[in-house]
Amino acid sequence: MPSFDVVSEVDWHEVSNAIDQANREISNRYDFKGSDARVERADAKLTIYADDDYKIGQARDILQIKIAKRGIDLGCLEAAEPVEAAGGTARQEITVRHGIAADLAKRLVKDIKSAKLKVQTAIQGDRLRISGKKRDDLQQVIALLKHADAGIPLQYINFRD
Repeated sequence: MPSFDVVSEVDWHEVSNAIDQANREISNRYDFKGSDARVERADAKLTIYADDDYKIGQARDILQIKIAKRGIDLGCLEAAEPVEAAGGTARQEITVRHGIAADLAKRLVKDIKSAKLKVQTAIQGDRLRISGKKRDDLQQVIALLKHADAGIPLQYINFRD
């Protein structure tokens, strides 16, 4: 029986490369001379440090450009508001969302079932397994999920015929 998995994954190696490139560009740019602006990563949180909100915005733009060039969808980034830190500096935390949350998975299963397609869906941790008798039904599910507003980028992997 044909099946595939719906996931929301991020290539962490590419994220690290984008952070390194962004830090290199920030250290070389004229408008950041003399400032301690940088981007750091701790697990799924990226933190931008800069002198003020304006420089945080500039550093965030550089980071987003580098991440996009690395082929990572910007929809997985969730930025918090910039916060004033000690010593007259500011910081902003950006969360990299990965995996499909349980409530989103239930909503996607409900959407698939309401479309009356002849497929079975199963929630397996942070991924969905879709299986059906016909490949055409699976392709309809992919088309349905592409048009659904999931709020995070979805990938379709592990197709088995």
